[in-house]
Amino acid sequence: MSLPPLVRIRYRRPPDRLELYEQFLVHDTSDLKVTFAPSVVRPAPLRIDGRTVLENGSPVVWFTFPGAWHDIGRFHTTDGVFTGFYANILTPVVLGPGHIWDTTDLFLDLWTDGGGVRVLDKNDFDEAIAREWIDETTARRARTEIKRLRSAAQSGSWPPPAVHEWTLERARRRVEL
Repeated sequence: MSLPPLVRIRYRRPPDRLELYEQFLVHDTSDLKVTFAPSVVRPAPLRIDGRTVLENGSPVVWFTFPGAWHDIGRFHTTDGVFTGFYANILTPVVLGPGHIWDTTDLFLDLWTDGGGVRVLDKNDFDEAIAREWIDETTARRARTEIKRLRSAAQSGSWPPPAVHEWTLERARRRVEL
């Protein structure tokens, strides 16, 4: 069995930051792309409500829904303990040739770990609007998306079933030789 293809994601964050990510494409259908990052590189742990939810070296399973204004990450600690679901509000991912993808972060994020739902980075979003890094039409679309996801999470209908089905163990099995 060979390794799944690598996806290269060009992730823009206004005004001028560009980050490049490489992840294994472990599931590829027209309505869902599942990628796996066996060990993320982070300058510092991501902490939410005083709890570490992602750290340098943690594995993450990512879910991209073509045409959607968000993606979803299934977060873990370095030892593989599941910590929760994280959604980035972003422009729909452009799936380019050669597994090169492009998107732009719209600052707002949603977090749930079963103990509640939190909207993150609202101050960053407000600053991006004030500095005109995001136009009003795009900002309105980002607000609509975060409200929709938050409502769905609070009602228990988010994240979608595929996100629950693609566990860390399942993603790891796809990249084992």
